[in-house]
Formats: sequence, C-alpha cells, structure tokens
Amino acid sequence: MLRITKLTDYATLVLTVLAARPEAVLSAADLAERAGLEGPTVSKLLKPLAQAGLVEGFRGVRGGYRLARAAADISLVEIVEAMEGPLAMTECSLDHGECGLSQRCGVRANWRRINDVVAEALRNVSLAHMLEDAPLPTPATKRIPARLAGAHGGA
Repeated sequence: MLRITKLTDYATLVLTVLAARPEAVLSAADLAERAGLEGPTVSKLLKPLAQAGLVEGFRGVRGGYRLARAAADISLVEIVEAMEGPLAMTECSLDHGECGLSQRCGVRANWRRINDVVAEALRNVSLAHMLEDAPLPTPATKRIPARLAGAHGGA
C-alpha cells in the first residue's frame, strides 16, 4: 500500500489552517489548537515547511507563522517533498541509480512513468483545493437534537 506519513498528513492539515486565515500570523500553539494536534508535533512540522519555503516565521511577541505564498500557489507535491524528500515510488524512480539491477531491469521505465503520473497528480492539487473540501470548524458546544428535546416535554 502506498501511503504518506502521518507527519505529511498533519503538515497538510496545519497548512490548511493557515490557508483559511491567509493574513493572520498564528503561533505554533494556535496552530496546534486549531488543527487538533499536539504542540510539539506542530513545532516539528513547521521547521521543514519553513525550509521548503511554504511558511514564513515571524519572531517576537506577535510572532508566529503564515503561508509564504497564496494557497493556490502551493501544490501537494511541494508539501509531500518538504516532509518526505523527493517523490519516488521505487528506489529506481530517482536518478541516483543505486539499484544494482538497474542495468538489467525491465520494469524501471514503467515505475518511472507511474512516478511521473503520481507527481503530476499531486502537482495539480493545490492547498486551496484541499481547503475547499475542509469542513468548517464547529463550536465545541453540545447540542440536543430538536426531536429529542421535544420528546420528553408536555401534554
């Protein structure tokens, strides 16, 4: 099964929180609370995201983080590569040639083609697209469904 790591998934979540408030500068603690993640996890995510140029950090009393560019200009492949390194379905999908079978292998070209298709699919999905499908945060208040509220009442 092909799967991104939890940290990459969490990084995407943190970035969508920032994308929902593009002008705001949010602290790591604010981001953790809004994303529903632990503070140390969010702090761990912010370093590679900043190194990749996806977020910018501000120091000081009103310091924090915001997106370095518009959400529409940040692709999913950039997020994945910021967290996991170059996208490679197999070792031979990279240009390093570290596989001892690469000279005799008959499937390398097909793996590279598959890798290119996956990379292109991730390039075509922006952070703004990810935000479009995100549910709106709901208040933490507990509500009683109307049908239950009236079931025990009067007459």
